[in-house]
Amino acid sequence: MPPSPADRRSLRLLAAALAVFLTALQVRTAGALQIQQAFASPSRTNNFVVDAVSRRVYLAAVNNLYQLNATLAKEVETHTGPVLDNPLCHAPQLPQATCEHQKTLTDNHNKLLALDRAQGVLLACGSVFQGFCELRAMEDASRLAVKFPQDGATVFPSMLNIAANHENASTVGLVFRSHGGAARLLVAATYTGMGSDYFPKNHSKEDLRFENTPEIAIRSLDTADLARLFTYDINPSEDNVFKIKQEVKQKNKLSFVRAFVHKSYSYIAINNDANAGVKESQPNSILARICLDTDAPRRSAESRKLTESYIQMGLQCGSSGNIYNRLLSIYPADISSGGAAGAEPHLFGVFAQAGGRAAVCAFRVLEVEERIRQGRRNCSSGPNSDVQVLDSVIQGSGAECEHKGAIKLQEEQLNCGAAHLQHPLALRRPLRARPIYEAPGLTSIAVDNVHNHTVVFLGTSRGRLRKLSLLADLSVANQWSLKLAANEPVHHIMTFDPSDHNYLYLMTTHHLLQVQVSACRECSSCSECVSAGDAYCGWCTLEGRCSVQKDCSSRTVGRSWISTGDGVQQCPSMTITPSEISRSAHMRPETHNVQSSSCILLEDTETLLNFQPRICLVCYMLCRMICLCLDHVTISVAIRVNNVSVVSGNFTIYECERTGQIHFKTACSVLMRSCACVAACVSPVHPQTALPDPDRVTAVLQTSGRASEDRCVMCVCVCAVEVYSCGVGDSDCSQCWGRQAQGHMCVWCENSCQQQEQCHAITTHCPDPHIQKVEPLSGPLTGGTLLTVQGRNLGHSAAQLNVSIGRVPCSVLPQYYTVSLRLVCETGAPWEEMSNHVTVSVAGNAVGISKDIFSFVVRARLLFSQGPLAGGTRLTIQGQFLDAGSTVNVKINQTQNCTIFIKVIKCVMPPAEAAVAENVSVCVVYDGRPCLSASPSFTFTYEKNPTISHIRPNKSFLRIEIKVLVCVMFQSVRSFIPMSFPQSCSCVSSTLIVCQSPAANQSQQATAHFYLNEVLYRGEDASPSGRGPDEDEEPHADAFHFDYVEDPQFYTANKEKLIKHHPGEPLILIINKGPSELDLTLQEYSVTIGSDLCDITFHNEQLFHCTINRSLSASTGELPVTVRVGHFQKVIAMVQMGGGSELAIIVSIVVCCVLLLLCTVALVVYCTKSRRAERYWQKTLLQMEEMESQIRDEIRKGFAELQTDMTDLTKELSRTQGIPFLEYKQFVTRTFFPKMCSDYERRLVQPLYENDPLGPRALSETHPLLQDCVRPNLEEGITLFSTLLNNKHFLVTFVHALEQQKDFAVRDRCNLASLLTIALHGKLEYYTSIMKDLLVDLIDASASKNPKLMLRRTESVVEKMLTNWMSICMYSYLKETVGEPFFLLLCAIKQQINKGSTDAITGKARYTLNEEWLLRENIEAKPQNINVSFQGFGMDSVSVRVMNTDTIGQVKEKILEAFYKNLPFSQWPREEDVDLEWFPEGRSSRILQDLDDTSVMEDGRKKLNTVFHYQIPDGASLAMSMKDKRENTLGRVKDLDTDKYVHLVLPHDELTESRKSHRHSHRKKVLPEIYLTRLLSTKGTLQKFLDDLFQAILSIPPEKPPLAVKYFFDFLEEQADKRGITDPDTLHIWKTNSLPLRFWVNILKNPQFVFDIDKTDHMDACLSVIAQAFIDACSLSDLQLGKDSPTNKLLYAKEIPEYKKRVQCYYKQILEMAPLSEQEMNAHLAEESRRYRNEFNTNLAVMEVYKYAKKYRNQVVSALDSSPTARRTQLQQKFEQVIALMEDNIYECSSEA
Repeated sequence: MPPSPADRRSLRLLAAALAVFLTALQVRTAGALQIQQAFASPSRTNNFVVDAVSRRVYLAAVNNLYQLNATLAKEVETHTGPVLDNPLCHAPQLPQATCEHQKTLTDNHNKLLALDRAQGVLLACGSVFQGFCELRAMEDASRLAVKFPQDGATVFPSMLNIAANHENASTVGLVFRSHGGAARLLVAATYTGMGSDYFPKNHSKEDLRFENTPEIAIRSLDTADLARLFTYDINPSEDNVFKIKQEVKQKNKLSFVRAFVHKSYSYIAINNDANAGVKESQPNSILARICLDTDAPRRSAESRKLTESYIQMGLQCGSSGNIYNRLLSIYPADISSGGAAGAEPHLFGVFAQAGGRAAVCAFRVLEVEERIRQGRRNCSSGPNSDVQVLDSVIQGSGAECEHKGAIKLQEEQLNCGAAHLQHPLALRRPLRARPIYEAPGLTSIAVDNVHNHTVVFLGTSRGRLRKLSLLADLSVANQWSLKLAANEPVHHIMTFDPSDHNYLYLMTTHHLLQVQVSACRECSSCSECVSAGDAYCGWCTLEGRCSVQKDCSSRTVGRSWISTGDGVQQCPSMTITPSEISRSAHMRPETHNVQSSSCILLEDTETLLNFQPRICLVCYMLCRMICLCLDHVTISVAIRVNNVSVVSGNFTIYECERTGQIHFKTACSVLMRSCACVAACVSPVHPQTALPDPDRVTAVLQTSGRASEDRCVMCVCVCAVEVYSCGVGDSDCSQCWGRQAQGHMCVWCENSCQQQEQCHAITTHCPDPHIQKVEPLSGPLTGGTLLTVQGRNLGHSAAQLNVSIGRVPCSVLPQYYTVSLRLVCETGAPWEEMSNHVTVSVAGNAVGISKDIFSFVVRARLLFSQGPLAGGTRLTIQGQFLDAGSTVNVKINQTQNCTIFIKVIKCVMPPAEAAVAENVSVCVVYDGRPCLSASPSFTFTYEKNPTISHIRPNKSFLRIEIKVLVCVMFQSVRSFIPMSFPQSCSCVSSTLIVCQSPAANQSQQATAHFYLNEVLYRGEDASPSGRGPDEDEEPHADAFHFDYVEDPQFYTANKEKLIKHHPGEPLILIINKGPSELDLTLQEYSVTIGSDLCDITFHNEQLFHCTINRSLSASTGELPVTVRVGHFQKVIAMVQMGGGSELAIIVSIVVCCVLLLLCTVALVVYCTKSRRAERYWQKTLLQMEEMESQIRDEIRKGFAELQTDMTDLTKELSRTQGIPFLEYKQFVTRTFFPKMCSDYERRLVQPLYENDPLGPRALSETHPLLQDCVRPNLEEGITLFSTLLNNKHFLVTFVHALEQQKDFAVRDRCNLASLLTIALHGKLEYYTSIMKDLLVDLIDASASKNPKLMLRRTESVVEKMLTNWMSICMYSYLKETVGEPFFLLLCAIKQQINKGSTDAITGKARYTLNEEWLLRENIEAKPQNINVSFQGFGMDSVSVRVMNTDTIGQVKEKILEAFYKNLPFSQWPREEDVDLEWFPEGRSSRILQDLDDTSVMEDGRKKLNTVFHYQIPDGASLAMSMKDKRENTLGRVKDLDTDKYVHLVLPHDELTESRKSHRHSHRKKVLPEIYLTRLLSTKGTLQKFLDDLFQAILSIPPEKPPLAVKYFFDFLEEQADKRGITDPDTLHIWKTNSLPLRFWVNILKNPQFVFDIDKTDHMDACLSVIAQAFIDACSLSDLQLGKDSPTNKLLYAKEIPEYKKRVQCYYKQILEMAPLSEQEMNAHLAEESRRYRNEFNTNLAVMEVYKYAKKYRNQVVSALDSSPTARRTQLQQKFEQVIALMEDNIYECSSEA
């Protein structure tokens, strides 16, 4: 029957009680955890780190930094705050930092604390000063190890903004070493800029933090290179940073948990807080991995990129419905689990849910690595659902992977990416794991693998530390808990003591604790210790206590420490058989001495321990009971090692007659012999434990008894035993017999060491000694070498040994003797060279001979035997076997030691001593033996010190190293090494030495000191022995005065800088030299012209001639004239090669002829017009009727064309080729340097071609700034000058100084701006800041005059910089948004022009937008199709539409367009380079040309041949082929003389009487204005394309808004506000002048800047009309048009109002866009810099800028000197240093840009 309710309640209570009981059994509080040390901090703690070597602990708290010792006692305390700061201000370490916001005292929260022991620095980063980091000394944390930044150093905000600048924003990091050993810092910080929750609310339009700190970055931490300290590791920097795009930062709020290293990878644990609270069932935790260059580099040329190897995946703890979605703490550990053969790396993490519930999950690292490899493998195969490209970062290229073709990725590429897989990736599917342990309030985790057991430590939010012991399947086996101080929550980072994992460091809100993770001493027995389940604890058998393995001194002995995994059954135990015996009446009564009883070990203990499951100790008890009053005696038996009981037991002796009733089960029938035998069988300490030797192992037997009813007497019987094993160790015969000296009964028996009682065949003679090694192998003839012999069976006592080397004895030293293994002996002296084996004899009968041969050798010779008394002579002793013996020394006169270097003995002679003969003995001493006859000895002669009488000359120029003649008096030059001045000198003779004088910085009198053999020359006191000069000698000085005078001045006779010279003629230059105080010889001067050396002849001290009678090496160009004196050189002039006089004469003649011709033409024209005016009036009346009819026809025809043109043109524009955009570098060079662009157009007239399967192609242009032509010797100066350009104050001062010069023309200003743009292209953020500063100065200057005129023209450097900046920033927008409609408009214009007749010579056409290019005659033209094949092109024949009025050249151009329409125009051949051949039916083929024998004459001009001229029918077949050889006959048709050739119309309108009848027969002349209607026809046809273009320019696409426009317009708004400019028209004009007029109009007029197309003059005229319409649309003034207005303005007068509305709307939309912060713009600029890095030769640009700096050197220096900031930062000195480095070393390698 079912239980009643009362029964159910009883069952529930019973179950609850049982659960509480089981939990109490499982959870032990504090039993295995103890707080060892504690440190309390008054302020809130932030971070801590432990030094593994010194065991110091560094604790960072709010406003404080502590240095603690191993016991957490305070060593050093330093304050880090509070400081005056504002999160909107730059760090004060930025030299140019200014702040307009109020600063207040701000607490400094430590964000990052890391150690770099190799450099001895502690990295501490705080929240103040935008996340500034300091490097402190590890030995004293209160002291800065490195001052950063250095005074005057170039500093950027990115070097200072490292950590997060908010107390609640996260920062993690780690220090690692790259493959080159350089220190690197990986740091990840939460974004705290504008738009985040941490950014202060203010009304500023920009984030004054200046540069957005990237979320993840790798920075330099090399203190040896302070200039790059904290900079991004590689260039460009964007490849070593991980930045989230500004527009998606709200979707990627990254909070970093921890960064750690595993193998060569860095793992970063992250939470994306953007999804917090939205979907609690979705995981928000991320694990990212980055490859570090800690191993050998995979590429020799470049470092690994962060963005190349970055990959991330989600981490999911729990299953659907119960997911812990936020990671709180993570810890990597190698654990043994799941039956794996060894430890396997895992990641343990604490994950939390909303409400505080938390869980522990573990993830296999091998699975993480495999998922990463598979993800990259999938991404290289194309888009898939498993992996995606991170398009949220600035390096991302889209959300889909791209197929990379048949590329097999290598192992490294799968792990770390590759050049073609360098975008950050994200795995779509998270890595899942089930919870191991669930509990509320978990905050931190640490894991340890102890004896193949996994132990997990968990901190909680309520101040608890939990310890979990896990089984192999990661389930919880045991738990312990410890209550911490003040119930403070535990920090998410816990770490073990690096030198002892038995201690755990953890941090709470105000405490740092050192917790001992085990309390083993509480267990008193083996079974209690092992069964406790604590993996740290085990039973130390030989010490009899429970301890950690480290504290067990005998842990190295096999299995003397029993762990939890071994089980209780492995604990030692004792079984006594029999356990109860009876006292025999037959015991011999004479054995009364208890002390004489002993227990003798009868078996080989070592053998039993190794191979038997039990150890049996059999003892004979030779004692009898004294106290017969007792009924029994209990005897305690114990085995002790070093007086520590290992195991114990009891047995009882009964009196059978008295105790039968007490122990009725005891059998008393055993008959005892004369002694009682007791066998104590002890279970082993461990089956493989060897008994220690020579420590004593004692078996102790104690007795106790039970008294009868009347008396109680206690008796004790004790038996002591020493236990040893003869077989312990790897013994040989000699070692075995040697143990007898220790009292051990061991003998050598059957090739092993055994007990004497067990051996029946004792071997008394040991084998012969075996010598394994002898060292050293050589020694001196004097003997005394300590010879070491190693081997086996080398006797068992030193007295037995006799050692010899041949006949030479070697005395054995007993103190160094090791039984059987090693001996040391001292060799005797053979006194002659010999070699022999080493012989060792033992007891005179066993002999061993070495394989090695010992030699007595010394062979040496002395190289130098003479030297000065002052010493310093380098003595070299060469020979063989100089390293013989154990010690080597050199003595002089047996007293002074000489310094020894390497095997070739080198030493430096000391000064001669007083009262010592000049000839001294030099002896090589070996092994401390005295200098005997057999020792190598030599004689060295001290000679008199040399004396210097005088030097000549005693003057030198500052930067000229001249030869100084030193007159020296000594006997032998060869005895001395070269003299030093301090530069090396060379000996010319025994009385002359030549030295080079060093350069100096200023005029001064210096003192010249000389060093002989590196000993200072001291003149008369040169002898240290006190030997002065002879009395009859003149005294000599010890130092000489040397004067430096100003450098010489050289110039040509007339001081001209340019000298013209004709090749082949002799060249004679007269060079004047300024006054000089030096008497320099002719040989010390040299003059070169280019690379040719001049012949010099002197006339006097101020003038010499330079003559060259041969041809110079160069016949063209300019050659520098360089004068050299020593190391000084100067270019004084340039020699211009080539003859200019003949050219001038020719030009003069041509100019005169042209002027004469013009006068003649003017006279003829005047006469002709006067006659035509009269005839014209008479003819007008006759033409009126005809004109009215023609007007009606033209209007009707124009209307029809207007209706059909759109359809026809759309069909013709259905092209298949892509838009031929120019590359970015070509766009930049053409935009920045338009003159170079026109030069290239002239070069393209005669292009070079390369072979190609698709036909000939022209080679691409190459701008000098795209080449590398900077000479290597200029790199140092260029680098230094580039550093100056990166100093904002210098650059602004430099630009202003140049602009103030009157000869600094507009062209120079534009050129300088473009060069600066190229030089700073890699740092567009910095370039933008410079541009803004200069613009502010320009606005200030314009605001005081007429602000509306600002930016109207390009007359200053900053205006051209703005143009370039707009071009760079708008290139992507131009290419992606405006490029297509612009290109379609160009195609439409070209198609419309080609649709009608076009005059080949004048360029005028039937259809145009420009009145000046309108063909104002009614030319009857018919279209027709021809079939053309191109030989060698590989295509079938193509049908081409031509007009019958087209010339052959025009037909060729249309054919080439049909064939090459899919290629850029630069790859098209010219029409002059191809032949066109016609194959008429029934006739031979014919080459078609514009001019040939069939050309006709019209009005005195030869008419170009047309399709109509050749009578080519519709559908004719033609063939085109490349000319074999260029034929320069006609050139371009448009360049033909209009007076000799004609195509459709004459260049003038007047008609001569002789042509009247002829012209009326072909066409009738009417008023030319009648054809203006064709302009409207063309306009209507192109209107749709023009509207599309204007719409693209004046609209804001939401997917890619023009960030640069918004950023710059906001800047203009802000500047207007600051200056109180409220007039909206002024702002409108500023915006118009900065964008439409400065950029778009330039692009509209110059499509060749964007596309690789042919821009004809006619197209240029049409684009000018369109550009004018765009300008009018942006203007605020109303157009006042009338009948006299130009048609270019009248044509689009109707559309201008509509366009103006579009412009106004566009400006309004820009204004309404969300404000763009500095971070967003800097990210955009950084992306532009990264995208086009290495495109330009920035060094050449810097060098070109330097030319301006050199030209205006004095003005720049003056400007710098007048600036206090420049003086403070020593910019003038740095600029002068640049000039000094690069002076006269710049040679142009290309034409000027």
